[in-house]
Amino acid sequence: MRDRYGRSIATPRARRRAWWHFQLLDHAFLRIVWWNLFEIAPGVWRSNQPSPRRLKRYQRMGIRSVINLRGAVQQSPFLFEQEACAKLGLTLHNITLSARKLVPRDNILELIALMRSVERPFVLHCKSGADRAGFAAAIYLAVIEGRPVAEARRQLHWKYMHLASTDTGVLDHVFDVYEAEMAQEPMSLEHWFATRYDHDALTASWDARRG
Repeated sequence: MRDRYGRSIATPRARRRAWWHFQLLDHAFLRIVWWNLFEIAPGVWRSNQPSPRRLKRYQRMGIRSVINLRGAVQQSPFLFEQEACAKLGLTLHNITLSARKLVPRDNILELIALMRSVERPFVLHCKSGADRAGFAAAIYLAVIEGRPVAEARRQLHWKYMHLASTDTGVLDHVFDVYEAEMAQEPMSLEHWFATRYDHDALTASWDARRG
């Protein structure tokens, strides 16, 4: 049902159906007061999926850009966000990450390039603000801010609702492997992503570790 409905806001009827899809199937009603919003660096924020009303609040906070880590999926969350950002003068960027699967190298490098060039202040978000947002925030701190990876990876923490003991622990595994390899051959996280990161191999090693 989540994939089938909420694919248009072009007519009043479609908009009503998409709004209920957003509220119930995408769990927007849970995010009315729970924003999972944190400033990770000056002018850089992480959060869960914002509603149009919250995007207006973000604009009042001075936010200029929004990085949507859920990708440009033609469903209610993206459709309402795209419409609201256009009305508010916010620049919306769309990158595809996954909470439970590792994405190809190009997605990561695209994200790094975007975070380096995007107009600030900006907010990056996924659905809950726990996993994809934490992964992207950790990369931002380590690569753009130059923070130690051991510090940056704390963005993947239960205080943001990230649980490493579940399937989303594959994101922690990326940093585990990086730190283990750096003990043998030091290199920056960005260079490692560009030359060593292999989402298939990392997925296989994660499955073996869990199995």
